[in-house]
Amino acid sequence: MTSPSPDDVPGPLGHSRPALVVRTISVPAAQVGDLLELLPEPVDAGDIVSWVRKGEGLVGWGTVATFRSRGSDRFARAQEWWRTVTAEAIVRDDVDEPGTGPIAFGSMAYSSHSGTESVLVVPEVVVGRRGDLAWVTTTTTAAAVPTADEPLESQTAPVDPGEVAFTDSDLTKERWAAAVEEAVSRINAGDLDKVVLARSVQATADERIDPRWLLTRLAEDYDTTWVFAVDGLVGATPEMLVRLERGLVTSRVLAGTIRRTGDDSHDLALAGSLARSSKDLEEHEYAVRSVAEALTDHTSSINVPESPFVLHLNNVMHLATDVAGVVDDSSTSLALAASLHPSAAVCGTPTADADRVIAELEDMDRGRYAGPVGWMDASGDGEWGIALRCGSYDAPNSLRLYAGCGIVAGSRAEDEVAESVAKLLPMRTALGG
Repeated sequence: MTSPSPDDVPGPLGHSRPALVVRTISVPAAQVGDLLELLPEPVDAGDIVSWVRKGEGLVGWGTVATFRSRGSDRFARAQEWWRTVTAEAIVRDDVDEPGTGPIAFGSMAYSSHSGTESVLVVPEVVVGRRGDLAWVTTTTTAAAVPTADEPLESQTAPVDPGEVAFTDSDLTKERWAAAVEEAVSRINAGDLDKVVLARSVQATADERIDPRWLLTRLAEDYDTTWVFAVDGLVGATPEMLVRLERGLVTSRVLAGTIRRTGDDSHDLALAGSLARSSKDLEEHEYAVRSVAEALTDHTSSINVPESPFVLHLNNVMHLATDVAGVVDDSSTSLALAASLHPSAAVCGTPTADADRVIAELEDMDRGRYAGPVGWMDASGDGEWGIALRCGSYDAPNSLRLYAGCGIVAGSRAEDEVAESVAKLLPMRTALGG
């Protein structure tokens, strides 16, 4: 099917455009099988979307509508566009659960100054599963009524991209280490409390890199993360920025990291040292405080645990805190994500000071790395993670990979370089490097 342009669907400017026609039907969960195996081979990396964790979530393909924006009002404009689209949509939803009916997948640029566009995508077909519940949503314009009754079949397996070369992109390790030292110097001088500095690595393969290859390998190796793909941004994030479901908002904060060794007894000892590390606890406290303060403006009650727990991933361990609250205004999940972004976990504190240091020292445009990524339905419910452990396509056989580290007064440049290498490992391993 030929995908219509953004001007073919309802938009905030009020032009006369065909409404979306959306149908969701229930299907047996056994019929769905492995969600990622349902994804067809894409012509372009942006042709498929994914939000999957432990075999549950959402996948989709085809594009019915797309919205793109830049600048400081990118969140507001995206939300207004989605509200207009869903208000005019013709919907038949036989399931009526979060994630059914009209649904948009989104990926937002980290910075209002970024040259990269933020995007919302409405897929032609979305397949979802949660526990024993599974569904298929099909979307088109009023010119063609969807059927939603085509059988779900596993697609051809993705092909290995072959040898992959990895090279430093914007800053070499040595120059990035120097940037870390400069950041620590500014923190010790009292200019700010914390800053998150990121670096990038270019991955170039002999052959085309099928995004399904990456998604499948990431899901196998990091099943506790949310494996995502939106408009050519692919990754596996362990950090849920915000989940909104029927008025309950939750956010998982990760800050403070230590690399795993593969030896269970040694890793257990490392987890204990992480939980007692004054440097990591300080970094984590800044991140939790920034999230709690932002959510307070939208909630009637909020719960913030007194101390973090240690989250064990395959390659690293993080200090983690789950913040929860009851929303008492009309905020959508995207609006809540906007209020939380950028948190101290990806920027620093104070936010404005940390953002200036990032712009001075990173020497790169983060694009959509460290920005919100996820999905939202017509009610505003949805899930938005932080785009971490990810890569962005810049050619069919090439991605830019990203990793960032929180810098505080006790940070040492060599340790932060090692931490960045550990955080690059999921994507490097998925690519075969």
